Amino acid sequence: MRQVLCSTGAIIGKPNNRDYRLLEDFSARILCDGFELLLYRSFYDEIDALKNWFSGRSLNIPVVHSEKSIGELISAGGADIERANRLFEINCDVARSVGAGKIVLHLWSGQISDSNFQSNLGAYKKVREIAENYGLDLLIENVVCNISSPMRHLCELRQEYPDVHFVFDTKMAAFHEELDQLYDAKHSWLWKDGHIRHYHVNDYAGGFKDWANLRTLAVGKGRIDFDRFFDFLAGTGYDGDFTIESTAFGSDGSVDFDMLNGQITYIKNKIAEIESAGKFGG
Repeated sequence: MRQVLCSTGAIIGKPNNRDYRLLEDFSARILCDGFELLLYRSFYDEIDALKNWFSGRSLNIPVVHSEKSIGELISAGGADIERANRLFEINCDVARSVGAGKIVLHLWSGQISDSNFQSNLGAYKKVREIAENYGLDLLIENVVCNISSPMRHLCELRQEYPDVHFVFDTKMAAFHEELDQLYDAKHSWLWKDGHIRHYHVNDYAGGFKDWANLRTLAVGKGRIDFDRFFDFLAGTGYDGDFTIESTAFGSDGSVDFDMLNGQITYIKNKIAEIESAGKFGG
């Protein structure tokens, strides 16, 4: 079953105090099949309360997105990697407690980004081990880079760790003008060998490394050809899930549920259309 998930980061942020308890009301108003839980740095101060709250709810959370500063610490290297590992273990503990089977990690992040990629490459083995200890599938995301490019780093990770798994983000790829590389036979190993285990489906309206326009847009609000994208996935036989992440909350914390539900409906309709035509494998 291909599920369409909504990132909690699309509906819970600074304007509504990053209050995860809002999910109780929000979940009834969003047409998604479940959620990808984004963990914020502020959650570290209330981990037990967070776990207890989710344990009393029947929310479907198959994926957790780990807190993003972990990648910055890994990029910094040295003693910061030990701190990154400790924080990542906390993230994995939360993921297991909410019933997730996958955990997303920005292996590089922040201003330091991939400027010290050998540190990121070397750190992968340990974070993978931590994730597996919690029964989680670790997914490295093709996040934007300051120095090189996400696709190049995915290739390097695969070279070093042949069984590495990824989450592929359409916006991140479009920012580096690498979305077409997903369709290129040169990179068919990404899907033929099962490396991509999840997709983040987001639009992008800027140009190549256009930092001023690095915003997560709703599907159809940018320049990505999603008809081509879904037709391609049909040909690969992809049978996994999708997450939308476009920011839906305003400065007052209110959420545009119509915008979210429009994206979800579009993606579900595309999946149904392709399945009815017998194009999807898996």
